[in-house]
Amino acid sequence: MLSRASLNARRYFGGKSSWGRPLASEVLTAHLRQRKLPHWTSFCVPYKSVVNDQFGKSHFNWTVDNVNYHVLRTGCFPYIKYHCSRRPWEDLEKENAFYTCLKIINFGVPTLVYGVGSWMLASVEEEVETSKGKVKIYFLNQEDPGAVN
Repeated sequence: MLSRASLNARRYFGGKSSWGRPLASEVLTAHLRQRKLPHWTSFCVPYKSVVNDQFGKSHFNWTVDNVNYHVLRTGCFPYIKYHCSRRPWEDLEKENAFYTCLKIINFGVPTLVYGVGSWMLASVEEEVETSKGKVKIYFLNQEDPGAVN
């Protein structure tokens, strides 16, 4: 039997155990493939829909089908926010450390405000197919599929 706190947590965080949710990295990869490897994309995925396997990564390279992306990622409750740009591979360790340091110095307040703002303004949604089923992702504006900038 589950405790009251456990039931409330399951209700709040979507009711799925981590076994029923895909990894955030799988959603990222699936979205890029679904969009046919765009030049750029920017989207939010709800924390409750994924297992956050990229915790601590703020700026990193992500390669999908031999195409490299620079990914800016931040946790902005209730979402994980991604901004991906098609770029050649670079060493991003210093930038990653810098962005992570900024988040710590600011106690995460700007990311929380960003998350609440995204929650209020997200007007476009799309479903991404993963090995664990479909996951809804959200956009702050409609993206032009062939846009370079």
